[in-house]
Amino acid sequence: MKCEFCRLPLFSNLLGTVYRRGNLNFTCDGNSVISPVGNRVTIFDLKNNKSDTLPLATRYNIKCVGLSPDGRLAIIVDEGGAALLVSLVCRSVLHHYHFKGSVHSVSFSPDGRKFVITKGNLAQMYHAPGKKREFNAFVLDKTYFGPYDETTCIDWTDDSRCFVVGSKDMSTWVFGAERWDNLIYYALGGHKDAIVACFFESNSLDLYSLSQDGALCVWQCDTPPEGLRLKAPTGWKADLLQREEAEEEEEEEEGQREITIRGKATPAEEERKGKVKYSRLAKYFFNKEGDFNSVTAAAYHKKIRLLVTGFASGIFHLHELPEFNLIHSLSISDQRITSVAINSSGDWIAFGCSGLGQLLVWEWQSESYVLKQQGHFNSMVSLAYSPDGQYIVTGGNDGKVKVWNTLSGFCFITFTEHSSGVTGVSFTATGFVIVTSSLDGTVRAFDLHRYRNFRTFTSARPTQFSCVAVDSSGEIISAGAQDSFEIFVWSMQTGRLLDVLSGHEGPISGLCFSPMKSILASASWDKTVRLWDMFDSWRTKETLTLTSDALAVTFRPDGAELAVATLNSQITFWDPENAIQTGSIEGRHDLKTGRKELDKITAKHSAKGKAFTTLCYSADGQSILAGGMSRFVCLYHVREQILVKRFELSCNLSLDAMEEFLNRRKMTEFGNLALIDQDAGEEDGVAIPLPGVKKGDMSSRHFKPEIRVTSLRFSPTGRCWAATSTEGLLIFSLDAQMLFDPYELDTSITPGRVREALHQQEFTRAILMAFRLNEKKLVQEVLEAVPREDIEVVSASLPELYVEKALEFLASSFEVSRHLEFYLIWTQKLLMSHGQKLKPSAGRLLPAVQFLQKSLQRHLDDLAKLCDWNRYNLRYALAISKQQGVKRPLDLRGVEDDGGASDEDSLHLLGGAGDEPTATAAPDCLG
Repeated sequence: MKCEFCRLPLFSNLLGTVYRRGNLNFTCDGNSVISPVGNRVTIFDLKNNKSDTLPLATRYNIKCVGLSPDGRLAIIVDEGGAALLVSLVCRSVLHHYHFKGSVHSVSFSPDGRKFVITKGNLAQMYHAPGKKREFNAFVLDKTYFGPYDETTCIDWTDDSRCFVVGSKDMSTWVFGAERWDNLIYYALGGHKDAIVACFFESNSLDLYSLSQDGALCVWQCDTPPEGLRLKAPTGWKADLLQREEAEEEEEEEEGQREITIRGKATPAEEERKGKVKYSRLAKYFFNKEGDFNSVTAAAYHKKIRLLVTGFASGIFHLHELPEFNLIHSLSISDQRITSVAINSSGDWIAFGCSGLGQLLVWEWQSESYVLKQQGHFNSMVSLAYSPDGQYIVTGGNDGKVKVWNTLSGFCFITFTEHSSGVTGVSFTATGFVIVTSSLDGTVRAFDLHRYRNFRTFTSARPTQFSCVAVDSSGEIISAGAQDSFEIFVWSMQTGRLLDVLSGHEGPISGLCFSPMKSILASASWDKTVRLWDMFDSWRTKETLTLTSDALAVTFRPDGAELAVATLNSQITFWDPENAIQTGSIEGRHDLKTGRKELDKITAKHSAKGKAFTTLCYSADGQSILAGGMSRFVCLYHVREQILVKRFELSCNLSLDAMEEFLNRRKMTEFGNLALIDQDAGEEDGVAIPLPGVKKGDMSSRHFKPEIRVTSLRFSPTGRCWAATSTEGLLIFSLDAQMLFDPYELDTSITPGRVREALHQQEFTRAILMAFRLNEKKLVQEVLEAVPREDIEVVSASLPELYVEKALEFLASSFEVSRHLEFYLIWTQKLLMSHGQKLKPSAGRLLPAVQFLQKSLQRHLDDLAKLCDWNRYNLRYALAISKQQGVKRPLDLRGVEDDGGASDEDSLHLLGGAGDEPTATAAPDCLG
């Protein structure tokens, strides 16, 4: 027994969610946005239109991300205070550290030697991890006290000599990174609300402070950065310094000792003499009279002096400082803007809105969107792959249907016609039509050519649809009702209701058409699965009796087997032809559900009520994926009926039902601490209500979403599978890792022998040995060494066993190689030579062929647009060149006639050249 997916869980990408909370960052080149998504980090490449999620995760939701000046390192801190030192070059975790408290912000110094974190009412400066190997990458240098309330923001001077910290106690503190004689600390007031952001001017100690009530203070310093003097050591410190200069090791140890600096809001007069002084030059207000719009986020570009402020109402302002001239103002959301970032050139501005999960990148000079993405507001419920595996469609409880590109990771269209939650989605066999069912009582068909809803199917009386299925021809649509226990059948062509199938005595939980025959399988809570024959007047062909309520049903890709998940945590397998049960899997102990914070019983006993709610066969039909109310997805081998692999989709403890045992420290004599809403007023400033108080906004209460898997689908290519969960749309792929996986290898096969056979022009023997060694680069070297005129002979001499491996390699090579014509010739000759012999094993070869079709279709789409555009330009240039040198007679009789003639001429020039393709817009999925 060999299963490709029994290897390591290869997390590939996270789709469906683009931003949760935390601060956004641009990379050093300004072309990519680093966005925290739950407990993962996604990098959006704006130049190449691609998103990529790093293969790492924190234990809680990410709260802040600090990026080093060279863009190689990042410090990722979660809500619990645990930090990861991540290399963005090799995409791996270098070091773990715990700050022992909730960290609000983290910032590297511009020279990359130090970084500062704000934690509670203090700031801590650490030595930044260097390029040399260190036992401890985080060494505490200094701790700064001063603010009385929580610290909120940090900014550094350009020369890394000082940094400024804002606080919720309405004060701003300037601290020296070194032991300056004339600047140890300086406290600034002047605000009536919490400080949101503070920024230094370029190459200056002048700074701006911005408070939540919309007030901006401009502070001028009487000392330039060069005027800061190092404090000379005196007394025993001077003697110690002399001794340390003689001994280098002691000097390094002394440099790593922690220093504590305690600031005072009102220092004594003696301490002020000879020190740096600040004076307030101006104070500006964002809100007009009678208006109140609190500032929630801000960013400042020092070179072009551009201030960007985001407000709680979803509006952002652009101001030029220090004159405070309003450049631009726009409303981009109806929720508060949580984070703002500006790229290095100052052209692009990134906005994050945690309320709706929005991420926007705005080019302020041209006033256009570079990126506009939004995930599902509520959890995703269902998903489906397109037949070629290029696209994934998802439906959510928010009533939206989104289509995602698996290569770029972006959503490119959102359908918002449904007025209630979407319960099922499906592609037709052509891949250009999406069919969805919803609780609003409609089943809708969407066209992916024109991006419109072209069919709406309804029932005679209002009913809520719980699932939908499309037959292999795409002509028959069926949907199961949740309240009337009936199945409705429509015609795609006419939109008419063909039949209503009754017989079930409970809600319909799943529908599935057989891929090969005209049979519809319906699962219901009445403990039966019914098989309906389309060609025999929709009569019940068979009724399969189960031991418990049916929750999901699916056919094997060849239609020869049926799998049913039931409420008692079992998966039963049936022969649909003879209505005989062929096997069963007991999955109760494999699901491993967690215990919710408010559960009275343990997870072991509560698992009796848990079951698999979604099933999916692999592309070859040998394995089956099962998921449910748990963070795990189980992969079973169908024939052996054993658990092959258990995939853990999330380790995020910010979600509920993640742990098997509750933390006893949260249990008090008065009950569970989870019942106390401690975090209600943390971000939005909503006051925590006292016991007995009935006033207040109940919608601002804190809650933890429960982890669950709602839908699973294998890609038709057989290379990856996707799961919709509370975390988002997760994709696991075989293409994510390089593994040495030889095939029928013996000691005589080595890379040297392969190259020797190539040198002797024994191409067939070299190809066979390369495939047995199964190293991708070696196979590529051998195939590309075959002369073009010998491809037909070599491909015909390959054994059938190696043809499938050659097709899989060609399909994967199409995605990265630029030798399109060469690989197309290989593909054509292989299929022409072995097509008839491969027909009997079509079911086994189907994933490889679909993978090949997906790669070819992507190149066809890209080249077709380019060729159409070039052909139009050539025709236009040719028509213009023909018009040159042609003298037109001057007609003075009517200006209007000339105008009409010129219009006709211009239309004639454009005629026959094909439709002009529209300019490629930014990915847009805001519904």
